[in-house]
Amino acid sequence: MKTNACLDQTARYLAVDILTRIQRENSYSNILLNQTLMKYRLPVQDANLLTKIVYGTLQQQLTLEYWLNPFIKQKKVLPWVKELLLSALFQLQYLDRIPARAVLDESIKIAKAKGHDGIRKFVTGVLHAVLRSQLPDPHEIADPFERARIVYSVPGWLVNQLVTENGWEKTNLLLSSINQPPHQAIRVNTSKISLQQAERALTAAGFTWRRSQLSPTSLIIQSGFAGNSQLFKNGSIVFQDESAACVVASMEIKADQKVLDACAAPGGKTLQIADQLQTGHVWALDIHEHKVKLIEKNAVRCGLQARVTAQKLDARLAVTKFTTGFFDQILLDAPCSGIGLLRRKPEIRYRKNLQDIHALSQLQLKLLENLVPLVKLHGKITYSTCTIMQTENQQVIKSFLKQHPQFSLQNPRRIGREIFPDEYETDGFFMANLIKNAN
Repeated sequence: MKTNACLDQTARYLAVDILTRIQRENSYSNILLNQTLMKYRLPVQDANLLTKIVYGTLQQQLTLEYWLNPFIKQKKVLPWVKELLLSALFQLQYLDRIPARAVLDESIKIAKAKGHDGIRKFVTGVLHAVLRSQLPDPHEIADPFERARIVYSVPGWLVNQLVTENGWEKTNLLLSSINQPPHQAIRVNTSKISLQQAERALTAAGFTWRRSQLSPTSLIIQSGFAGNSQLFKNGSIVFQDESAACVVASMEIKADQKVLDACAAPGGKTLQIADQLQTGHVWALDIHEHKVKLIEKNAVRCGLQARVTAQKLDARLAVTKFTTGFFDQILLDAPCSGIGLLRRKPEIRYRKNLQDIHALSQLQLKLLENLVPLVKLHGKITYSTCTIMQTENQQVIKSFLKQHPQFSLQNPRRIGREIFPDEYETDGFFMANLIKNAN
């Protein structure tokens, strides 16, 4: 495989590589994108283009395939070639400020560099045919469910479920919002630096930012990649979405408490808990050794290692390692479908189905039940997910309370709090605080 030393570090070339790896390795777009940005340190304009192409191609995948399929018909296309065509089509249809000639020229160069002359000719032919054609308008599809599937690029089962749970008006708002680019949200590690100090340091380093509407210690970076900043390297800031930060805020952590983060990786909430402790301690569990090491590494970076113990342990077995009533508070940020993260991880929508949702709800309930003995009398279990599916949220809490009448909702007026992506332009999250009133 031949590559040009300059070409293989351009935004378009790197985008094709990332998109191909996402499909081949089942990787997550946000992780690969952050790794690439940190490795290559692209100029701001190129970094922004790379981000737009990766997220946009994934977010509009079904729409793009709807347009592309008639041009490739039944031809067997190599995965990277398909990603090259989809990403080029995304730029042609959605990035108005980029000249079509620039998209064509570089796409053809990438085809030649990564493949052979036959692939170059194929890519050239397809893209020229696309430009000559009048692409169909998916808004004209008659069936409302099929129209939503193609327009918003989400699988049919998800359209059906969202309409069932929320009605068409809310579903359209939700689906319109999930294809917007995700914000670059950071949380300030207030054990190291104040919010105001972080703001001044970011401004001095050339970043533009705004304060969060949801989280008092969160900022939205509007230009520049914060992962390359000195503040990130020295642990003064961490990447964490505003809605995720609301989960720990709802726990109302006291400085001397013993807290369990039962499903902790990648550790953002563990660090947020530790930030609020002084004489207290947080135990962070995960079933994967490499994720435990990541939590430990981030705790050291943030200077919080003395308040954090990370260990490899299935949360369902925590009752065998800790004594009854050991914890003042437990956070169960449960494994879930991740449907609330479609802005940040758009590929999730193509990997899940309704059977997954129901299977996950059973696991979530089991995890909750296994943690019951570990929280002390009048202590609190906080249940959270990064999904907006009621099967994984309100229905799990209803089932738990029915089986465990010794618990009650901290706020009895509603079954938890939902943050929808369309409300604050954030990830979608659910959280419910459960108080233990009797043993």
